[in-house]
Amino acid sequence: MSLFLVLGVFFFIFLNLWVYCRGRAKIVAAEEVATAEAILVLGAQVYESGQVSPILRDRLSMGLQLYQLGVAPKLLVSGDHGREDYDEVNAMRRFLEKKGVPARDIFMDHAGFDTYDSMIRARDVFQVKKVVVVTQYFHLVRALYIARALRLECQGVSSDLSRYSAQTYFQGRELLARIKAFLEVTFGRPPKFGGEPHPITGDGTSTHD
Repeated sequence: MSLFLVLGVFFFIFLNLWVYCRGRAKIVAAEEVATAEAILVLGAQVYESGQVSPILRDRLSMGLQLYQLGVAPKLLVSGDHGREDYDEVNAMRRFLEKKGVPARDIFMDHAGFDTYDSMIRARDVFQVKKVVVVTQYFHLVRALYIARALRLECQGVSSDLSRYSAQTYFQGRELLARIKAFLEVTFGRPPKFGGEPHPITGDGTSTHD
């Protein structure tokens, strides 16, 4: 029994390091990022009022900054819109539109229920080949690991613009989430939803509701 425990701990640590190192290698500073087809902003909590949480606000602010710098001509916002009473992506769209981003430059992925789904749908539904991923550092390494495994040409920019009250919890949760990510890419889990293609080179309003 003790041998199995030791082996389990070894593989847990090894897989975490593998995912971490593969993802970390693609993180760059905002001023160093290469141009891409799209800036992918990953979703996070939205309040009942429709206001974005501090974590999501910072992701959107960094995505907006990169868009204004000309890093990519399109923004792809990906999040949970699986229920009528909870909608991350429209809150993200409204935030960006209020900052002056034209509606046609905002693509909405309503079925980005988790990081893996967001990445595989960016590739298959939105036909993105070259992407800049924006989220907080604790999440970004896993997102980029998945992107690399899915053969996306990717870089990532951290959106750590603030300190977050639950940051320690999020960092701890990533230890298990990295194992999940490794298994998903290894076994090729399909996304929860597919959908008709919406090429990122087109008009983002085709994805609005």
